[in-house]
Amino acid sequence: MEDPGPDPPDDPHDGSTPASPSSSGGGGGGQASWLLRVLEAARGASLLSASPAEMPPLTVVAVERYLAEAPPCPPAPPCPAAVPPQYWYDVTLADGSRQERCHLAPSLNGLVQRGHLRPGARLRLTRCSYLYDERRLRYGFPCLEGVEWVAGEPPARPVPVASAPRPPPLRGERKHYLPLWNNEDPYGDAWEAEKPPEKVDVDVSKLTSLGHLEMTWRSRIHFHPLLVRVLHKSRLRYYGKPEKKMDVPYQAYFEVADSSGMISMVLWNSLCPEWYNSMKVGTVLFLEQYAIKNSYPFKTQPTPGDSQMKRFATIEISLNVRDPPTKISIIPEEMVKPEWGLPEVKYRFITRSELDNLPNNHSCDVIGLVTFVGRIERARKREHSEDFWLYRWAHAIDGTSEQPFILEIFATSQPDVFERIHPMTYLVCTQMRVVRDLTDNPSSTIYLTTSNESQIFITGCHKGQPYTRDTKVKNFIHWTKTQSEADQMKKTVIGGYYPLPRPPNSFLKYCKSNRVESVLKAIGEMGKEIEDLHYREHKRIAIQGIISAIRYINCSNVAEDASGVEPVQKDASQTLEISTVSKEDGVQKENLQTKECTSFLGPQYAPGEQQWHQTPQSKKSTVKRKTEAEEGSTSVIPVPSYHYFTRSARKKFGLDKSQHEDFVQDKNEQPVSDSSQYYADQEGLSAMPETEETRGTCDSWQSDLWAQVKDKLLKYLHHSTVFPESIPRKFDYAHKDLLMQQYNLHAAVYQPKEMRTDKNINEFKSASGLGYYEVTVLGINHDVAVDVAFLPLFYPENPHLLQMEDIENDTLLSCMSCISAYQQKTTSYGALCDTFPLSNEIVKAAMDLDGKHVVCILDICHLGDDKVEVFLSKIYKTVEPDVLGLVCNQNA
Repeated sequence: MEDPGPDPPDDPHDGSTPASPSSSGGGGGGQASWLLRVLEAARGASLLSASPAEMPPLTVVAVERYLAEAPPCPPAPPCPAAVPPQYWYDVTLADGSRQERCHLAPSLNGLVQRGHLRPGARLRLTRCSYLYDERRLRYGFPCLEGVEWVAGEPPARPVPVASAPRPPPLRGERKHYLPLWNNEDPYGDAWEAEKPPEKVDVDVSKLTSLGHLEMTWRSRIHFHPLLVRVLHKSRLRYYGKPEKKMDVPYQAYFEVADSSGMISMVLWNSLCPEWYNSMKVGTVLFLEQYAIKNSYPFKTQPTPGDSQMKRFATIEISLNVRDPPTKISIIPEEMVKPEWGLPEVKYRFITRSELDNLPNNHSCDVIGLVTFVGRIERARKREHSEDFWLYRWAHAIDGTSEQPFILEIFATSQPDVFERIHPMTYLVCTQMRVVRDLTDNPSSTIYLTTSNESQIFITGCHKGQPYTRDTKVKNFIHWTKTQSEADQMKKTVIGGYYPLPRPPNSFLKYCKSNRVESVLKAIGEMGKEIEDLHYREHKRIAIQGIISAIRYINCSNVAEDASGVEPVQKDASQTLEISTVSKEDGVQKENLQTKECTSFLGPQYAPGEQQWHQTPQSKKSTVKRKTEAEEGSTSVIPVPSYHYFTRSARKKFGLDKSQHEDFVQDKNEQPVSDSSQYYADQEGLSAMPETEETRGTCDSWQSDLWAQVKDKLLKYLHHSTVFPESIPRKFDYAHKDLLMQQYNLHAAVYQPKEMRTDKNINEFKSASGLGYYEVTVLGINHDVAVDVAFLPLFYPENPHLLQMEDIENDTLLSCMSCISAYQQKTTSYGALCDTFPLSNEIVKAAMDLDGKHVVCILDICHLGDDKVEVFLSKIYKTVEPDVLGLVCNQNA
């Protein structure tokens, strides 16, 4: 929906505002408040600013967002019409005795947009000022102009404030705040939770029908009352513009029906906060004093559950606070009489076994048991805009197939439900759309995405909903009663990087589906792309380069640390002479990879031993390695990689304790001597001849080209860090609130919880891999390079969570994923995991790309503060059909 149609007249502003908004913080202590003294000092200074000498730590209580006013336009040239709206922020600070609301200087907006300045954070105020509004009498407000962070100190409990309606934003003439991270959700005290039903005397003789309205509306000014049932409900739409003075610029569409058919109904402006949460699917409404207008032709249309129902598509009902002032009443369901002839809400539920046969864009409803829910992420609506969509991925099973429903769930103006989705809850999603493309890749993953009229419900919300009477819903509930809760809990996963939707198999199709003007980004521009990301913004970019080196970061061969001290995990290949522009950079990179492994596993693990390396030799590639005990020796002993190790060999190779205990040992075995540590013998490895089919492995690969240019690069970017937030975790029901808080967005208002524990996200068990790959991409001009990460996602207890067939035509990534899956399968069955992760298949796939120009698709996501994950998602060969022609056309 691009335009809601003609806007109703603006509400007049009375201009009445408090003279000193900063003094409304309340809470004890007047002159004892350091914060109040500083703000008063700024107001009394000649330059209306202050930089305090002492700076005690303050707690951020709230960060609230609202639409900025349009800047004044010069006489010529005229203001551009397509400039995206900007936003302002008000920040509430507490010093222990008082809370004060301050405006954030727009130059500091990036602190909020990148997740630095957030509720619960501790900071020091280094500079503040006082601003007067020259268009209002005796009105001003404090402004934050400089802050610095306080690390390692827990936030102080905010001072309780007497319950009162939230005052309007400090700056400009806006009457309400927006939600912090999107524009679709209701936020603030103005949004009523739910109106109680009313006892209304309905005189049936005075009612009109929708069918009669369609025929007679042009000849009437006033209309008889309507009695209708809500069948569909859209998400909220905020259409505020900087140049408009509309107080509450919201609208929401509903599809309502009576015995004659179905029509669209639009709820406008200030009626949205009053009625939106009360008008649910199934609600019966008694409408008086409404308006009829021509329908907006570009509005989305839900798919009715009853395909035989007549739709009145030429007109719509308009509910507004005036012209005329609409009167709305909700009829309790128990008072609804059968003779009124109101239709029942019908659904189009499908089972997972039926999904594979449905066409693209088919509309359906689903119910399932959640086995996975991802973190909330944001997608920018338009380039260079500050407006975002919120979304998250979820998987749900219904017992009819081994495959789950894969659900892409955008915010549906139900923030309480959207943020509370977690594994082991019953999830209902209505008006979902099938996404599939059989023409590009018949084996591609099928998933469902929300539409404008989707509604979501979880456990605790189902009572009284119309869908509880549906046959397929009853069948699902019956199936859940036959399941073991403990068995289902083993399959549950929460959070982390999730690589769907996969890029298409064709680069040409990727370009067609990409909205940006320039598809390809230069590697040197990646820093700017990352710098421009906002908090939890997910973006997909394409770079052109040469796959030049691959390194496996193995974080599996470690033992538990009983001391409780955070370990320093030594990477198996950190001594390799790879990707160093200078000695200083090499040291920094080595420390970085050490932190990556520690972050990947968490502090409950201890350091492991150095891995044993094996190097396949070739003319086109070079593999360099050093052993832990190496002092100048570079001999290479080729050995087969069969999985028959004795206890002493396992000890030398640093296998973890759990793997050690899974094998039957001979008590009379003797330790392997130091001189034979890097050799295969009868005790360390079963004596089997090496053949071409034997899987030889190593821990890293680099091309000859990389060996020649890596020390001569002009720029070398390192974005291969894998953060704890990137790792999917096993769900722990005992800590579900903590996990949900971790993977939801920062709240706008600080809410200290008594149940909060010191448990760190690292302490939750990883649900996926034993490690990840660092891939070096060299620029096609051989002067810049970037390290990115590839995270193989395979879940031993839930192999259907991700479909690996989506990358089968991507040989290198497919090999890295399959090898990791093989490792985890063998580990899960008690066998030894592959200690040499870079197999011949991976090396061969990398060598096939050696020196060739490829297009790499990267998934980047801002995780807050200074953490940005960069994952390799797809590799396209530029020799593919149509790719060269496409690039030539772009250059032309």
